[in-house]
Amino acid sequence: MKLLPPWLTRRPQIDLFSLQFRLTAGIAIVTTLGLGSVAIWTSWQMQRQLIATHKQNLQYIARRFPRDIDLYSRQLPVEESLQRTIDELSAENWIVWINRPDGTRLAQSQVINWGGDRNIASFISNEEAITKPEVFALDGAYFAGCGYPLMVRGQNLGTFYIAKDITSDRLMLDEMTRHLGVTTLGAIALITLVIAWYVRRSLQPLCQMSQATRSIGAADLGKARLQLEQAPTEVKELAHTLDLMLSRLSEAWEQQRQFVSNISHELRTPLTLVQGYLQSLLRRSQNLTEPQKEALTIAVGEADRTIQILQDLLDLARADSGQMHFQLTRIVLNDLVLEVVEMAQLCSSRHLEIQATRPNIEIRADRDRLKKAILNLVDNAVQYSKPQTPITIKLDCDRETATLQICDRGCGIALHHQARLFERFYRVDEARCRNTGGIGLGLSIVQAFVEGMGGRVSLTSKLEEGSTFTISLPLS
Repeated sequence: MKLLPPWLTRRPQIDLFSLQFRLTAGIAIVTTLGLGSVAIWTSWQMQRQLIATHKQNLQYIARRFPRDIDLYSRQLPVEESLQRTIDELSAENWIVWINRPDGTRLAQSQVINWGGDRNIASFISNEEAITKPEVFALDGAYFAGCGYPLMVRGQNLGTFYIAKDITSDRLMLDEMTRHLGVTTLGAIALITLVIAWYVRRSLQPLCQMSQATRSIGAADLGKARLQLEQAPTEVKELAHTLDLMLSRLSEAWEQQRQFVSNISHELRTPLTLVQGYLQSLLRRSQNLTEPQKEALTIAVGEADRTIQILQDLLDLARADSGQMHFQLTRIVLNDLVLEVVEMAQLCSSRHLEIQATRPNIEIRADRDRLKKAILNLVDNAVQYSKPQTPITIKLDCDRETATLQICDRGCGIALHHQARLFERFYRVDEARCRNTGGIGLGLSIVQAFVEGMGGRVSLTSKLEEGSTFTISLPLS
């Protein structure tokens, strides 16, 4: 089977709220109204001109007819002069007749290509309706006719009627109108396509700006610049304004990052000293009462938690600035996971199960930081799943990548939370995080460590079914 090129099989997506669609639709509507109005006015003028021409011909013949009869009546009897004048006026598609004052027929021209006896009879039977030049339809045909009193030498001979079958002219006008409509529609379609192409080309610099800004990250703020070629002046001014804004954002981001790094470093040292003094007091607690020992234990725990938070902030600040250095060595992932499981079981009675497709999966990573990342994920699985459910750690690999999955059977995470779960200080449930002591940095640390070692971390979760965090790292 022959495959079609991608540009034929790809469905165009039309955004009804886009600037391109609105400009194209607006200009196309104005063009349609303009050309449509011109076409309608032109058709109306053509029809009006056709009717006016036939009326003028009827009026000319009506004025000429009594004079011709008067000339012939000087040499011939009146009735013979009437018929002779009518015969001279007879032509194709024309009919002329004269009625006496009492309504009887005085004279009539021979009918030539009138469209059938039925039309003649119908037309003559409606002779009272054409007391003035008029164009009307009758039995599917179109006629122009008029009737005038016939006065010759002061004598009233009756009423003079003249009519013409203008069906062919009307059909030709209708055909011209159809051609004009088709031509107008074709012109509108062509103009719409040209307008769409021109609008799209004119908005191309804005699309380039959108694509350029979409790829700018926090680390690129200081170097990002919007380079536009052949852009309108207004777009260039907008790009320059965005460049200035990016520069200000870069300065603010750098100041914030430096502040976090400095404050974390400065606070960690005195807190470490405080923690050491508190632990020393607990070791010499023979003279302390039970409430005092309990207070010191709580203080040591809070100091340790605060130091850990400051260490996490310091690690994130170093990762943002590119100053976090990883000691990449060859390690056996199975052994590291077993060590993490043994540490976790010292603090929890939960059942942790390891499932590995290979006994020795060797990777190249920073042992300490990878160990901390796995501990964070295991700790999350323990805290946010039911106590009776097991936690499974799956190990697998292919030709280039080792995969570690930590699966729990907890309550799961809603889809709208999953996209932001790795953001700093983002917490799904504020009340639950306060109970467990988290502040929303654990998964950010995991992501920073794993990506710093050339890997990636992802999440799949369903409500009431559980969550699976996946770490992928290159093989050694």
